[in-house]
Amino acid sequence: MSEPLEADFVIVGAGSAGCALAHRLSEDGRHSVLVIEGGGTDWGPFIHMPAALSYPMNMNRYDWGFRTAPEPHLGGRRLAVPRGKVLGGSSSINGMVYVRGHACDFDGWEADGAKGWGFADILPYYLKLETSHGGEAGWRGSDGPLHVTRGPRRNPLYHAFVEAGKEAGYGETADYNGHRQEGFGPMEMTVWGGRRWSAANAYLRRAWKRKNVRVMANSFVRRVVIENGRATGVEIGARGVERTVRARREVILSASSINSPKLLMLSGIGGADALRKLGIEVKADRPGVGRNLQDHLEIYLQAESLKPVTLYRYNNLLGKALVGAQWLFTKTGLGASNQFESAAFIRSKAGVSYPDIQYHFLPLAVRYDGTSAVKAHGFQVHVGPMRSKSRGHVALTSPEPEAAPEILFNYMSHAEDWEDFRACIRLTREILRQPAMKDYLGREIMPGPDATDDEALDEFVREEVESAYHPCGTCRMGAAEDPLAVVDPECRVIGVEGLRVVDSSIFPRITNGNLNAPSIMVGEKAADHILGKPPLPRDTRRVWIHPEWQTKQR
Repeated sequence: MSEPLEADFVIVGAGSAGCALAHRLSEDGRHSVLVIEGGGTDWGPFIHMPAALSYPMNMNRYDWGFRTAPEPHLGGRRLAVPRGKVLGGSSSINGMVYVRGHACDFDGWEADGAKGWGFADILPYYLKLETSHGGEAGWRGSDGPLHVTRGPRRNPLYHAFVEAGKEAGYGETADYNGHRQEGFGPMEMTVWGGRRWSAANAYLRRAWKRKNVRVMANSFVRRVVIENGRATGVEIGARGVERTVRARREVILSASSINSPKLLMLSGIGGADALRKLGIEVKADRPGVGRNLQDHLEIYLQAESLKPVTLYRYNNLLGKALVGAQWLFTKTGLGASNQFESAAFIRSKAGVSYPDIQYHFLPLAVRYDGTSAVKAHGFQVHVGPMRSKSRGHVALTSPEPEAAPEILFNYMSHAEDWEDFRACIRLTREILRQPAMKDYLGREIMPGPDATDDEALDEFVREEVESAYHPCGTCRMGAAEDPLAVVDPECRVIGVEGLRVVDSSIFPRITNGNLNAPSIMVGEKAADHILGKPPLPRDTRRVWIHPEWQTKQR
């Protein structure tokens, strides 16, 4: 701790985007990089064993432990908001599902003011970051740091689910991350060599070997230091000692869609009136900080299995021990997969131009926290809408950095949210009743066979819906003249020099599917902006859109 704490680039947060930045900013050896992470090491089997995914996201050691304020449209329930507090950030505690997002999502970003972030602009960065194993040739990267693989799909239920989708009239896609997202097919995961391939494994470890990179774990950043309108460093509290880390060129916040806006507000960047009420000196009046909070919600539609083919036989102490031992010594077997091996993206109705419903299929009836609603063989379909119109916020509760912020998603505040979930449930039931599932589909566990009318389905959603853990949007990227934009299209905080935000908080709108992949892509693209490099050449290929989307739902 006696060494001067300074670097050309100071990155706050060793998560999905932060790890990518650390690698790319230090790659040519010309710049020093210091990464500050509030959590500790990612050592330990619970993180690296894919099948153990429910453990790290429920461990205080690895998670910031945030919860929402009482959600008014969910009966006052307070939902968990896991965010990784560990090297790799949320990529070290997530479900490892890899989804790029749909091309139309990114064209929507550009329409919202994020110039240069349309699909043609970001596709080259996906090609750069990936090493795809089994993806569509030409549409997927082959030599990037992030390995993307597929599970073996040995369980017959994975194939039955896809066949049921086809029987229901939906298409099939061999690669939803390729030219066609819409349809049923295999799911992809960030797993390599039987281990979780987090951003720490993919990016940070190779960067850490360089002499120009330093990583400070277990270091709590209290605020950004701003002098004469420029960010010059950050104030940290490590082991009870407060120090200032100096940034010779830039400070980059990659601290998550919860902690990045929190740090901006603690540093005097946010809505002026709210900051003054807390006694915080206003450095830049940006009322958009903390607003535009978005997420995906999902429900589990669970059913008992007529055949004993599910993972239930391993959901006991002995079964888990056997699976764990095989993985520990060989990195193979059930422990080497997150068990999400089949998926689908569909449209909820005619007139919707691209998928707005996502499916994860799991051959076990179990919650994210590992609890089970039934002691029997079962399976479940995770399903939820992709583009809710509901918006929430992150706000300070105190000027003290240690205080947790207020997080209110305002879930289900739009009437269309309820319509969308009813459609999700009814379309899912129709799929599961197809001939391909006949030999497996037993009694419906959740919502249950009696929940059929709108009122019953709404009550089920109100009581049981859960976050898919995809918060984003709280430091929205947009045009510099947009009063609610927080960063410009080069990720620079508007109104403060030498400060950028690079993580999922800058998403103007949420993307289809899980957010780890687009968060890493943001880190890759932002690195070129920060280094002053020309962006990668645009790729203007068009993705598949259902030719009759205006009149047909499938």
